[in-house]
Amino acid sequence: MLKSRQSRTLRQGLSLAGIVMSSLATASAAFAGECPADKMRPDIREKVDFKPVGVTDVTLGAIDLEKQPAHIKDRELRFRKLTVEPGGIVPWHSHDDRPALIFVQQGEIVEYASNCSEPIVHKAGDIRPEVFGTSHWWKNLGKETVILYVGDVRKDPHDHNM
Repeated sequence: MLKSRQSRTLRQGLSLAGIVMSSLATASAAFAGECPADKMRPDIREKVDFKPVGVTDVTLGAIDLEKQPAHIKDRELRFRKLTVEPGGIVPWHSHDDRPALIFVQQGEIVEYASNCSEPIVHKAGDIRPEVFGTSHWWKNLGKETVILYVGDVRKDPHDHNM
């Protein structure tokens, strides 16, 4: 009985590992549109002062990373859902101290990055890494509501940047 339970647990574990690896392989291939190399320059786009428009930001969960085995002091791993209505704007913000991964679950949205002279289009299924050196704003130019899932590592608990 114990051996069959261990065997079943092992099979389930291997199945889950296969699903995770498959998802990671798919996610790696699904990285969002990027800035063309000949259009990249530091600070080519100036900061804009748009306010949030037609966007909701809901924190679905968070983990205090100092209380985890990694012991990352003053950091929180946060998972959020952003909903951006047609015409909606996610205002200018920086990721110099807040790395993030954005998954576009639904719709199409345009990013205006500080280091790219061209707008960058992100479509459903895309994943966009946001790291040091990334400052940008986003706008939904389409007719469909955009849904983004965001995982970020936040230092300042009062930082409410989107």
